Amino acid sequence: MKNHSRYTSLWLVLLTLSLNFTACKNSSTDNPTPAANVTLVSSTPITTLTKTQLIDRVSASGVLPAQLNGILTLLLQRDVKAYRLTYKTKNADGTTITASGALIVPVPIGTETYPIISQQHGTLFNEPDAPSYFSNNSEAANIGTLFTSAGYILSCPDYVGYGESKSVPHPYLHRQTEALASLDMLRAAKEFMAQNNVKWDNRVFITGYSQGGHASMSLLKMMEEQFPNEFTITAASCGAGPYNVEGFMQDLVNKDTHGIAAYNNLYVWVLQTINRVYGLNRPMSAYFKEPYATDVQTNSTRSNINVSINKAFSDAFRNGINNGTDADFLKAVRDNNVYDWAPKTPLQLYHGTADNQVFYRNSDDASKAMKARGVTTVELITINGKDHGPAIQDYIQGTYTFFSGKK
Repeated sequence: MKNHSRYTSLWLVLLTLSLNFTACKNSSTDNPTPAANVTLVSSTPITTLTKTQLIDRVSASGVLPAQLNGILTLLLQRDVKAYRLTYKTKNADGTTITASGALIVPVPIGTETYPIISQQHGTLFNEPDAPSYFSNNSEAANIGTLFTSAGYILSCPDYVGYGESKSVPHPYLHRQTEALASLDMLRAAKEFMAQNNVKWDNRVFITGYSQGGHASMSLLKMMEEQFPNEFTITAASCGAGPYNVEGFMQDLVNKDTHGIAAYNNLYVWVLQTINRVYGLNRPMSAYFKEPYATDVQTNSTRSNINVSINKAFSDAFRNGINNGTDADFLKAVRDNNVYDWAPKTPLQLYHGTADNQVFYRNSDDASKAMKARGVTTVELITINGKDHGPAIQDYIQGTYTFFSGKK
């Protein structure tokens, strides 16, 4: 009963904020004549979903507590249209590649204009779950449509390695490609919206959970530091991301953790990305002892490391991390840190204290490092006692409240 009251109160706040936004953000201003495409390659309609269809989809997705499904008829206010965009971006090696993503737009009520959210998805093992396929299992189709029907445009990049670029390996947790694929998707969305008279109010919000948290932080850092005048960023919300990749790696090397093979495969994926993208090109026996080296070499991210992963690493690799002699690997790891910098954008960090997949220290380290740099606009939202999956609902609800308060 206590949880029911807390969730109900929160969603009533969300509903009020959403309705207030609907009443206040009307405009009769038309978009200017669009310029020629620079980033956008193509656009294809995916589907149109009515409010009734959205209620059924969101209810079935489980992104909200079951006891709150009854208020979806009030929260979901608009039909939505989804499009598949293809666009130009760069792979990890700097070569130009065509990527893809989903753009979800509200069917306008009157002369409303809407902000855009760049939503970076979490880890995907299954190609059909990428946003541009808009399957029932994709974040774009459930979380994305919830936000869109409530009054946001959603830009949902597939990332390099999925969708249109599925023929190349996904550079998992590689900061540069995550950020650039997301930024170029925003650029392509901007061109599409100008050509199709989508009522965008020029503001951008940024969010993502898990890998999406790291990608969102990477995007925010890139936009603020390299392209500060290109977009107007209003707020960002990052959930349970591995921002301190170096510290996280040190934990994995030295501490006894879970023996969950599915989680360990994520760490294998990061290691293999570093090995490939940064040109280390070592055999897996350089990182793992037997029988795990052969397992990873054969099965990659489908391996079966069902022990604490520190017990699977080779002594040489573990010693190289701890004494700093594996300089090339450590340099590559540090290149993907996104925790120790000074964002100007209002930023919330969500993380469960019992997260066994992406350890809580990542958000705690980021909050402390940013505040040490004088940042006053970052807030760590600690979700007590929750693991990685269960904390997602708190992140979604909190993010919606946070963004609605900035409208």
